[in-house]
Amino acid sequence: MTTAAPRIERPADFRTAHPRTAGERPAAGGGRPGARGSEFAPLLRTVKGQRLLARRIGWYARSIALNALALVAVVTAMVLLGDSWWTLLLAVPLAVFSARTSFIGHDAGHFQIAGGRSVNRVLGLIHANLLVGTSAAWWNDKHNRHHANPNHVDKDPDVAPDVLVFAGEHAAGRTGIKAWLTRHQSRLFFPLCLLEGLNLKLQGFKDLRRQSPRERAVEGLLLLVHAAAYPTLLLSVLSPGKSLLFALLHQALFGLHLGLAFAPNHKGMPMPDGGSERWGHLRRQVLTSRNIRGGPVTDWLLGGLNYQIEHHLFPSMPRPHLRLARPLVRAHCRDLGIPYTETGAMDSYRQALGHLREVGEPLRAEQHPNPGSPDPRAVQGT
Repeated sequence: MTTAAPRIERPADFRTAHPRTAGERPAAGGGRPGARGSEFAPLLRTVKGQRLLARRIGWYARSIALNALALVAVVTAMVLLGDSWWTLLLAVPLAVFSARTSFIGHDAGHFQIAGGRSVNRVLGLIHANLLVGTSAAWWNDKHNRHHANPNHVDKDPDVAPDVLVFAGEHAAGRTGIKAWLTRHQSRLFFPLCLLEGLNLKLQGFKDLRRQSPRERAVEGLLLLVHAAAYPTLLLSVLSPGKSLLFALLHQALFGLHLGLAFAPNHKGMPMPDGGSERWGHLRRQVLTSRNIRGGPVTDWLLGGLNYQIEHHLFPSMPRPHLRLARPLVRAHCRDLGIPYTETGAMDSYRQALGHLREVGEPLRAEQHPNPGSPDPRAVQGT
């Protein structure tokens, strides 16, 4: 299995890395979603014909009810155990079911659960703002921009330079602590995921400034209810010290779980830029996404995101239908000669970390240049 991440240096026209298959005619319309409608339309007709876009309200009703019961069971166990060190162990299942709660909020944001916008909106607010403590509006805005241009160097907010960088041009010129982070980001990725639970809460409050007054009132109120109820629950059961330890453990494991679920999806996959604007919907989503092989346990732990290609092609497809769409998408891509990437979980992490390591390599070379090798900064200046 190939573990090396694709090189991030791209030719002027990134499409040359994935030339058109024989006999394929370029469609008019440039990079608009329907530009290659001849490629995607037959697949869409097949998926619709098998009713894979139909809602699965019963499935989601059971999943939501079971998840709620699991959360109640964990809280009940905390109350019964009381101020005991054993109670800290319950942070593990609470983190797992907090991630499950986030997956439900994710599906609601894509309108996968119900046909009506208002029902999905309410479910998203309950599972994101109230139960997890992050903003559904912030997540939906950011996530929809990611879906529109996955892994795009300039347009995907998920690969915008921040604590981590995912493109070589974003790493160039970093200094100080940012340069140190980039040099070591492949080693720091999973430790940084331990902070993601807290980051989600912080981003939710920060986004309130962007929202309309009505949206801000609803979102802000639910975030405040969560922010008050969460420590109140812990302090009513545990001593202040144990409460703090429980919260840190719970949020760290929750963030790590989300990191394990989202990291394999696009990291280390091709990163298009302006030269690939003429990709149609099918190629834009398939070539930048990676599926993770596995069975029911993998589906459950990753919330269906292991079918990333199918999810990106059909964002509103209910989660239980993604595995049914997989053979249809694979066959369609095979017929068109389009690479369909699927690998195991461990290999996907190796590829993602390998990509992060490759992006940081120039900065490591600047810090520890090989004797006799040219200074990278001098080379860039020529």
